[in-house]
Amino acid sequence: MTTKRRNYTKEFKIEAVRLVTEEDYSIRAAAESLGVSGNSLRSWRKELEKEAESAFPGKGKISTRDEQMQRLQEENRRLRMERDILKKATAFFANDAN
Repeated sequence: MTTKRRNYTKEFKIEAVRLVTEEDYSIRAAAESLGVSGNSLRSWRKELEKEAESAFPGKGKISTRDEQMQRLQEENRRLRMERDILKKATAFFANDAN
């Protein structure tokens, strides 16, 4: 028998972390009252402290850092391809001149 993985909204995670940080709940008490694991709540708190507004991007959404990394990788790939084309063109015209 498999268990279905539960998904929590960004708002739920932020409120859960707020219970620990602002309402002085212990992680264990907050996790038990919300029905989540203590490890999940710890990781949510760590991610929220580290990423702030870009924390918990959700399915299919990527962080701005990852988005920028993808954009730069694509640009790098395109520039390498253009460089290779120019190298081949230079070699072609150099041989053609002889």
